Amino acid sequence: MKIISINQSSAKSELMYQLLALLIVTIVVHSVYVTIVRPQAASLVAEQLARQEAGETYEAQRSVFIILKDLEQEACFILMLWAMLIMYRKSQQVGGERSIMDRSLLEIPDGTRVLPEDARQLARPIEALTEDEQDWLPARAISAALLRFSSTRDIGSVSTAIREVCDSHSERLDSELSMIRYIGWAIPSIGFIGTVRGIGDALGKAHEAVEGNISGVAASLGVAFNSTFVALLLSIVLMFFMHQLQLQQERLVLDTEKYCDRKLLRFLKVVAE
Repeated sequence: MKIISINQSSAKSELMYQLLALLIVTIVVHSVYVTIVRPQAASLVAEQLARQEAGETYEAQRSVFIILKDLEQEACFILMLWAMLIMYRKSQQVGGERSIMDRSLLEIPDGTRVLPEDARQLARPIEALTEDEQDWLPARAISAALLRFSSTRDIGSVSTAIREVCDSHSERLDSELSMIRYIGWAIPSIGFIGTVRGIGDALGKAHEAVEGNISGVAASLGVAFNSTFVALLLSIVLMFFMHQLQLQQERLVLDTEKYCDRKLLRFLKVVAE
């Protein structure tokens, strides 16, 4: 029941963090767009139209403000930064779990034999941890190993208990990345929505191009291609950091198994009755 309560509290905390992160990112990105990106883009577009009407010959320069000015690009930035904040929190959690292995939780001198009767004494440093720390992988693996050793008096069963805890934690970490995977899918999808919208607007202004005014068609096609370009670029960046986070999590699981083997399993001893 205690573990279930800890997991429920952690889930609520994670949900509140994600909602708060989304709210903050939305406010910040929208503020930047309203105060900087769109005014700059409007100014550049107005300057280009004025030079066209004046009959000047010039080469239009691609501006980052014009590339980023549309709603689809803004939505892509909001989603990417939201995912980055979620991944940052998960990376910090991995670092916190790894820090447990640097503490003196299991300091067993070389040559010492650990019997099943000693498991309760070795578990006390784990029980002294905070509730959140007890839910971290190294603490859970050590607790499960000591409990299994005390109850079964079988070293092979202890190794199985550690592997089961690590496997279940690995599956849990993988499932917690589902939101980030969804965002990684949603960003290019939003870019394609911008493409469809831009092409649709361009087709609606085809009569203007026939009459010799191609500025409207060009602007609509710019929306189509810019949204896809930005979305795909942000998706590449996001997937890179997601794979780095996955690598951290996989290393945590593998290092926990090695830690339990090095700090506990090799000292276990069962005395034949």
